[in-house]
Amino acid sequence: MQYHQLGKSDLRISEISYGCMSLGSDDADNARLVQQAIDGGVNFFDTADLYDHGQNEITLGKALEGKRQNVIIATKAGNQWRPDGSGWDWNPRREYILACVEESLRRLNTDYIDLYQLHGGTLEDPTDETISAFETLVQQGKIRYYGISSIRPNVIRTFVERSNIVSVMMQYSLLDRRPEESCFPLLEQHNIGVLVRGAVAKGLLVNKAPEPYLNYDAADVALAAAAVQRISTASRGPAATALRYVLQQSAVTTAVVGMRTAQQVQDALAAASATPLTATEMQQLQQVLPVNRYEQHR
Repeated sequence: MQYHQLGKSDLRISEISYGCMSLGSDDADNARLVQQAIDGGVNFFDTADLYDHGQNEITLGKALEGKRQNVIIATKAGNQWRPDGSGWDWNPRREYILACVEESLRRLNTDYIDLYQLHGGTLEDPTDETISAFETLVQQGKIRYYGISSIRPNVIRTFVERSNIVSVMMQYSLLDRRPEESCFPLLEQHNIGVLVRGAVAKGLLVNKAPEPYLNYDAADVALAAAAVQRISTASRGPAATALRYVLQQSAVTTAVVGMRTAQQVQDALAAASATPLTATEMQQLQQVLPVNRYEQHR
């Protein structure tokens, strides 16, 4: 397993990390999966207070009991469940974030969070107020660093200019190359790490039947999946190939992978030790479809 410095922080995180939203409701099963990942070198676990009404943080906290010093925990805040449970509303206010961290600390059974992330963002947000909350939490020692989870270039630019974020989590894959145009160069320039989610595009690049994805139709998706299959090998399967494509982008620090079964953990870990894609193979993948770009939120 390779480890990379996360932006300007002193966190060294595994290039394959665990997207805990995929965990189920059985604490014992989750603990086994988390331990399998740790045994394979994974040290970064990403969750959010939104997932399963906070139960996801609780099950992760249980799975990491006794292992806290050897792992890096990331969680997120900003989405507020309605009292009746019918959905959630966006709330990036300072007082809400300051209250949320206390609940996340309790559920995770820890006294600090390594990376606390704003779980979204719009240009209408009281951004300075949000940043103030995160800075206060750093000063209090409740969080070590903060970042945002967003695919909106204009929101990302605002935080780059006005805050001390060390990371941005965003969707990126062979079927969603939008960050290459407007986000990756900016974040590299400012030494801000990229946490990639969706690297296998909901499984469409690996084993799922083709269906429309973003601006691509099912036929386009099939072409991309076939290209991944074509350059895969016995020792580097389609999942590893799709992940290597993402990990070999210089702006990317880690791929956050959802793993629900032991086989999925094994497949994701295989990407860490897989043979890197050659320059020719990278080019073959990039040329299979016209690159997509952000049309909104620029």
